[in-house]
Amino acid sequence: MTPPFPLRVVAVSGGLQRPSRAATLAEHLSDLIAAKIPCQRHLIELGQLAPLLAGTVRRSQLPDTVERELAAVEQADVLVVATPVYRGSYTGLFKHFFDFIDQDALVDMPVLLAATGGSERHALMIDHQLRPLFSFFQARTLPLGVYATDRDFAGDSLRNDDLIQRARLAVERALPVLDLTCHARTRATGNVAAA
Repeated sequence: MTPPFPLRVVAVSGGLQRPSRAATLAEHLSDLIAAKIPCQRHLIELGQLAPLLAGTVRRSQLPDTVERELAAVEQADVLVVATPVYRGSYTGLFKHFFDFIDQDALVDMPVLLAATGGSERHALMIDHQLRPLFSFFQARTLPLGVYATDRDFAGDSLRNDDLIQRARLAVERALPVLDLTCHARTRATGNVAAA
């Protein structure tokens, strides 16, 4: 049964440049989700917001452009996050952005984790850095993370068959959780409409 209300899937790329491999990976994962479940997709490229975030320490100081993107994350049904690995962790800009997110806004929200790096040596960053960050938010991190190296890309698309299969598997493993999220949103929206 097709849900009457598509899921809001928000992808956040911690890439600092454009084009960004992190953004390419995030969009690829969002496309795979959209192929399985009706959804509205939105991509946030933090590199484009960097000048607006620089030097800001309080959310009340942020311009409306950034506030809208923070609200999009907080109101999402599903998050896809992808960041380049920088010195063994996510980028500082990625952390700075999520420092402004309300700490209760992501409770039980499904989050698909992804990262890009120069070599396979940083693949465990997903479990050692990203997963604990979203555990702090009490988000529901999905079972499989997706890690890609520079040689997995050809221009603005993925070219490595193993990586493409891993991305498909990550989304397939996420589907039971996304299906529950879909039904919960339909019930909640139906209750609001009936009230």
